[in-house]
Formats: sequence, C-alpha cells, structure tokens
Amino acid sequence: MFRTDGPRAWALDAEDIALPGTRPALFLAQFACGVILLTGCGASAGPPSPSSAPARVLDNCGQKVEVTGEGPRRAVSLNQGTTEIMLSLGLADRMAGTATWTDPVMKGLENANAGVERLAENTPSFEKVLDAEPDFVAASFASTLGRGGVATREQFHELGVPTYLSPSDCEGKDNSGSGDGSRTEPLSMDTVYGEIRDLALIFGEEERGEDLVARLKSRVTRATTGLDASDVTLLYWFSDAKSPYMAGCCGAPGIITGELGARNVFDDTAEEWPQINWETVADRNPDVLVIGDLTRKAQTGESAAQKIEFLESNPVTRNMDAVKHQRYVLVSGQAMNPAIRTVEGIEQVAAALRRSGLVK
Repeated sequence: MFRTDGPRAWALDAEDIALPGTRPALFLAQFACGVILLTGCGASAGPPSPSSAPARVLDNCGQKVEVTGEGPRRAVSLNQGTTEIMLSLGLADRMAGTATWTDPVMKGLENANAGVERLAENTPSFEKVLDAEPDFVAASFASTLGRGGVATREQFHELGVPTYLSPSDCEGKDNSGSGDGSRTEPLSMDTVYGEIRDLALIFGEEERGEDLVARLKSRVTRATTGLDASDVTLLYWFSDAKSPYMAGCCGAPGIITGELGARNVFDDTAEEWPQINWETVADRNPDVLVIGDLTRKAQTGESAAQKIEFLESNPVTRNMDAVKHQRYVLVSGQAMNPAIRTVEGIEQVAAALRRSGLVK
C-alpha cells in the first residue's frame, strides 16, 4: 500500500439564524470597539489612551482593520484553518470559541485546543457565535463569513465586532459564482504566510508570526530539495463519492503540485473544487491519488477508508493505474485547504513520491 498518514471545507448551510439578544449586542458594541477599531465602528469607543500601543492598520479583502492596544481577548475562529494559525501563535487563552472542523486538530496543538470552547462541529448559528461574546471573528472562507454562512461581515460590524477573512479566499479569487469559486491567479504559500503575519499583527504578536513563517518555510525546503516529480501526474480528491470534488489547478493543491514540480491532471480548470464525473477521472488516469482523510460526516466518501473502498469496487475506477497499484497518499482535509497544513501536505506527498520509485 502506497500511503502516508495523515478542499476546501465548503460552508454548510448555517443553522437557523436568530437575531442577537440585547445583552450580547450591547456587550460587543461597548467592549469590541474599545479593543479593535474598524472602519464604521461606533464613535463612542473614543480615542486610545496615551499609554496604548500605536495603531496597527491592515487592509483585509477590501476592508480596513485598525488595531490598538493588545488586540482581541475573546476571539472566535469560524474555520479550522484560522483556528490552527491562532493556536500555533500561542493565542489559545485569547480565544472564546472555534467552529467548522474537518479533521482532528494539528499535532502539537491538542492541549491548547482543548482549552477553547468548540461552538459547533460545522457552521454555527449567528446567535451561537454572539453568545460567546466575541471581540473579534476570523474565518477562512467567504462562504462562512458571508451570505449563507454564519453572518456577513457587515452584520458583525454593526454590533461592533471586527472581522478578518483569510486573504487566500479573496485575493486572486472570484467567489461570485456557485460552488467554491475559481482562481483568477494561482495561490501561493506567500498568501498563507501573509495571513499568519496579519493575525500576529492583530494580536500584537509579530515576533511569533515571523518565527512561525520561518519554520514553515524551512519545512517546505527540507521536503522538496532534490525532488524532481516532473513526470508524475496527481489527482486530489477532497470529498463526496457520488459527485466527487476534485482539485482544480490553482488552490492549495496547486501549491503542493507546484512545490513538487508534478502535474495535476485537472490543471485545465481554474475552479477551486469542481465536481467531476468518474468517467472523466478514469480517462485522465493519474499516477497517484492524493486522498482527503476527513473525520466530518457532511458528505459521502469523507474518510480515506470510504474513498479507497469505493475506488477499488467501482467498475469505472478500479482499473485506474493508481488504484491497481494502490498509489494513495492520505492527507488531512486541512492539508488541501489554504492553511498552514498545506505545508503538511507538501511533506506527505513528497515523502510518498520518494518512496514510490516514480520520481527521479
């Protein structure tokens, strides 16, 4: 068996959205505006005290975020990607909740994560998030922090709660259509590193941010040095056996493919996660299948075991070269998302290819 241990976690419909009660709204308007000032936040917050740190300003997906003082004390992360960045920056004691998980938390973060309340396994309601009395909300995807998700950024801002959206889901990306959007420019790890630096800045932990970026860059270098996978074709399967979500050219799987010098058999589509029929998959006949091993139960074919069972029993797929030779690389769902664990995906696929005999 050709494996390593371990796309997007598209947003599910939120629970019925309820309007917030007076208590959370009043708390947020009074507390959040005094901690982080965002364009449009109420003027009642007043100017920072002379002892406050200088204001830190950043542009985020078309919105300006201005941060004063120490930054958030009750942050809520609505996606696993932003959660794991915050935890990696040592911010667990400044987090009031997390939500929308596809996998167990990244190794090494278990203790930190255990101390943060999980508001929901999938998408929480707006009211549930407000009950945590957040002073800052971050999300990896516009479909989570937008219409059809938890709430729009504007809804949070009206209550004085600043928000942050991962740049990987807005820069060089068109989310105006259906599905998971499409890339107008290939994603790179620099965008993920930029997100790390942004969140470190927001929390006043810039040194920790630079240290984390340096460690991730070093891991990528170690994983890819001397590897030539230019003759290898890959396919990335995130979820769903009936109408499978396969990776297009230019999202997080594109980062992995590019770092390895390999080729994605669906690099002719800029859609983030197009749903592709199995006959087309079999016709492309990739050398290696990179399979998402998810623990959530939102779609069919979530776990790697379910996926492999399908591949080896389905008459359309069981004769593919990768299936006959069991060339499977198992990675977490987060490794296929634009997140710090994309580096984990690079490491796992690189290690598997070195063992396979397919690379030079």
